[in-house]
Amino acid sequence: MGTPPTSAVPADRRGPLQGPDATAWRRLRDDAVARLETWEAPDEQQEGLRRDFLQHLHVHPDAMSKAGPPAHFTGSVIVLDEEGGSALLTLHRRARAWFQFGGHFEPGDESVWHAATREAREESGIPDISVLPEVVQLDRHVLSGDFGRCREHLDIRFAARAARSAESAVSTESIDVRWWPVDALPEGTREDLRPLVDAGLRLRRR
Repeated sequence: MGTPPTSAVPADRRGPLQGPDATAWRRLRDDAVARLETWEAPDEQQEGLRRDFLQHLHVHPDAMSKAGPPAHFTGSVIVLDEEGGSALLTLHRRARAWFQFGGHFEPGDESVWHAATREAREESGIPDISVLPEVVQLDRHVLSGDFGRCREHLDIRFAARAARSAESAVSTESIDVRWWPVDALPEGTREDLRPLVDAGLRLRRR
């Protein structure tokens, strides 16, 4: 499955990245910029986030790293079944709530898409989840609770397909993994998940 090409990121105001993983973080940052520059946001709210995300990337050269600024990037995936009637969700151990799969970037990730795919496969236990290459949604949310120095996540989101018959497994970051009907998403995160599920369904039908 292909991914969009990267493009160079202009020099920013905080100087070059330092450390052994500098090249890796620069590669991921370049890829994020390339995707966001070419992504056609579906509405004004998403377009505003697209611009905000690009600005954050230009100001913070280490924004792709968990060790970077307290507000940093993550990648996530909403997994839908082949018919589009159910979504596979994880009961997050720290947040104690149901979410899509996702998490922080790692230096070994080749791209934003590869990172999201890795997270989906690790957290679901399904090794052959097929993640579509297009960004489906952006989300920026403040964290509360036991998340260390992480205060805010700028999430780049994708959609994926998986068979209902695929055997899932609970990871160390989860309490449970379960299929939920898209018209009966879990209480507590239903309002947050609904727009992402709808975005994934729209892309799936194209």
